[in-house]
Amino acid sequence: MGEIDDIIKKVVPYYKKRKASSEYEITYDSSTEQLEPVYFWILDFMEKMFRKTEKLTDNFASSPGSGHFSELQGKASQMQQEASRVLGTVNNILKGIINLIYDLKEFKLRLSHYDAANSKDKITKESGILALKQIWMDKVDLAQRGQGSLNALSSGNLQFVTLRDAFMIVDSPEKVDELDLNDRVKRILKPRIQEFLEWRKRSEQELRKRYEIEKIYLKSQVNALKLNTRWARPYLIAAEKLRQNESISSRPDLVTAFNTIFLQLTLMGIDPINVKDEVMDKKLPRDFVKMEKNLRKYNAVSVIDFEYRGIPSKAGQHYTFGGRVNVKFRGYGLTDKEIELVKLELNKSNMQAALSLVDGMTKDSLEQIQVDIDEILSDKSQEQKNKEEDLNPFSAIFSIFKSETKEEKKKEEDMSDEEKYKKIEKEVKKSENYAEQYIRNYSAAQGGSKAFTVYDVYKKGHGMPGFPFPYSEEFETKLPISAAEKWFLNKKQT
Repeated sequence: MGEIDDIIKKVVPYYKKRKASSEYEITYDSSTEQLEPVYFWILDFMEKMFRKTEKLTDNFASSPGSGHFSELQGKASQMQQEASRVLGTVNNILKGIINLIYDLKEFKLRLSHYDAANSKDKITKESGILALKQIWMDKVDLAQRGQGSLNALSSGNLQFVTLRDAFMIVDSPEKVDELDLNDRVKRILKPRIQEFLEWRKRSEQELRKRYEIEKIYLKSQVNALKLNTRWARPYLIAAEKLRQNESISSRPDLVTAFNTIFLQLTLMGIDPINVKDEVMDKKLPRDFVKMEKNLRKYNAVSVIDFEYRGIPSKAGQHYTFGGRVNVKFRGYGLTDKEIELVKLELNKSNMQAALSLVDGMTKDSLEQIQVDIDEILSDKSQEQKNKEEDLNPFSAIFSIFKSETKEEKKKEEDMSDEEKYKKIEKEVKKSENYAEQYIRNYSAAQGGSKAFTVYDVYKKGHGMPGFPFPYSEEFETKLPISAAEKWFLNKKQT
């Protein structure tokens, strides 16, 4: 217990030398009564009190000799087998997608010669036709005729030296007669030119048709891959959640031969501080409303830690837990960025590390080849896109701002957890002004007050003695020291 408290002290500069604004503890021990009602009563109460309630940690470990251990391990192995089966399908689909991508790239390269041959630009058209003639001679004519091909006739003993050069120059059978060649060469050249023109026409049609068919097939395979990865994720996550926490397994509470289970749960209640509303209620100075846009967003935060040490007993198809529960209530004042930083730090720990591997298995496989897939499946060429943009006279003006915002969003989305952590850490380390310090103290007092309310109402609602005097100085907003006051204090000391 207290892992979240340690993380907050580590990542939030304000709490590095400070404790939580308040801390309370309840210990409830009953081997006959169930422990679940304690958790759900506090959870339901927090959901009514706070704007947002989140579960940060959920760890467990049971003694190897217990029936609970063997049953959970059986469920975990079943999830692992299902995940392995689906991932095998994912692997086969992924191999097929990679082969399709390479095939489509070759088709695209071949089609670029046809596009060049159909171009209106004279030089581009000439280079495209020459490339197609070379392909026809190497792959069609040579394969069908062997020694009777143009390449063999030009370089063989028959000494038709001019045949290949003439074939590369002539565009139609009619133009063969215009060349200064003997009749033997012309008789060979005319049918070959006619055959090439027919091949060019039909091969382009077939190639474009096959290219479109394989594009459609690639789309279906990509969708199948996404669908199967979605099917795999629940099994992988369930198998990981059913894995015992290693740090808890070494606790002295868990004895191998005993029938014991140990659980760790953490809830975080977050209630944003609305400066306008607080000023209206005269809880914050009036001038803070003018500065609200430039101030950081603060939250009253209450963290509730649960530690269960229970004796699992089977009731029908499930287990019930009776035993000892220890609940700690803490209050904090944190900004939005600090809360995000706490979550990222928590994800770096062993509690969530394995779940990040699950994301890697299901997401990264597609991200590596996504650029090639997008390039192939995009229907419009870059030239067509540029023409469409040029039609709109205002696109050039607004595209500057659009591209910047899109790039910023993409950068944030594409950031890894480590990059996000470093970026947020820099923002968190920035010093606070007087108004922010004031709101920080106020949010910390509110967080402590709310933590006390949950603690006090739970005790009173369950017939336990409550606090006779609920007021405490720790719930009072302490005024931060201004720059002028700091200067006078330093003068007095010197």
